[in-house]
Amino acid sequence: MNAQKNLLLDIKDLKVHFNIAAKSGWPWTKPLKLKAVDGVDIRLYEGETLGVVGESGCGKSTFARAVIGLVEATDGHVVWLGQDLTKLNHSKMREKRKEIQMIFQDPLASLNPRMTVGEIIAEPLKAFYPDLHDDDVKEQVKVMMTKVGLLPNVINRYPHEFSGGQCQRIGIARALVLKPKMIICDEPVSALDVSIQAQVVNLLKALQKEMGLSLIFIAHDLSVVKHISDRVLVMYLGNAVEMGESDALFANPKHPYTKALMSAVPIPDPELEKNKVIQLLEGELPSPINPPSGCVFRTRCPIASDECAKTKPDLQGGDVHAVSCLKAY
Repeated sequence: MNAQKNLLLDIKDLKVHFNIAAKSGWPWTKPLKLKAVDGVDIRLYEGETLGVVGESGCGKSTFARAVIGLVEATDGHVVWLGQDLTKLNHSKMREKRKEIQMIFQDPLASLNPRMTVGEIIAEPLKAFYPDLHDDDVKEQVKVMMTKVGLLPNVINRYPHEFSGGQCQRIGIARALVLKPKMIICDEPVSALDVSIQAQVVNLLKALQKEMGLSLIFIAHDLSVVKHISDRVLVMYLGNAVEMGESDALFANPKHPYTKALMSAVPIPDPELEKNKVIQLLEGELPSPINPPSGCVFRTRCPIASDECAKTKPDLQGGDVHAVSCLKAY
């Protein structure tokens, strides 16, 4: 399937490391290095949705922000339509943001409370097309509001007058008003009720089909990710541990971490749910300042061996289903 589609995004060995001041506080003390993202490779094709999952602190949001340039990459390449975004200066990167937009996790916090809905959605248009006539701006805003399920007659209301789901629709309209090629969705439904989550996810799928969008969809809820994603990337401690087509990965997870995540997903059948074996992970998530040697998951892995402490596994297995585990090769 991917061979017939245009490659939009090609990320190679992406790393995002932060310098953290040592506890000693002495100015000559070497800062510690926090490895938020430590070498991730992915490809995203035209019209495709890539789901990104993993527990809190695994680097999902940092990875997303590095792709769009909100966080500076320490190393690696983010190639967008053949051009490496990590090599662009501020003004050139600003132009690329017309093609890549983002929807944030907290719908209300991402909106300016002093601006009306119309002003919020119009802001990208005025920033990138300052010569556009006010009437044209207003018309485009109303069209986009209709697309996301908002009545145009609420254009002069403020964010606090809307529910969480409606605020997220405003955020979606703001991201789409420039007609981008790709949207990064950073946990866009985690702050919403379950029924509203389904509405927002279905809205994104409908808009994707209508506008030919590609999506990077970050979430904790694996059921949501399975529903919307063509392929899924599983992250642990800044590393990609498994990636593959959604159906293949959910039907046969290979990495021990992915298996543990899958076992926690509720089954809508009382008998199956009652007899299900949940694979609990032992221990705490290691610090990204001092990650384990070799395989980063080995300290919590039920099948780890001495070899896992010496060798860091690569993501192997091809585009359909790849896994980063010495025991799965």
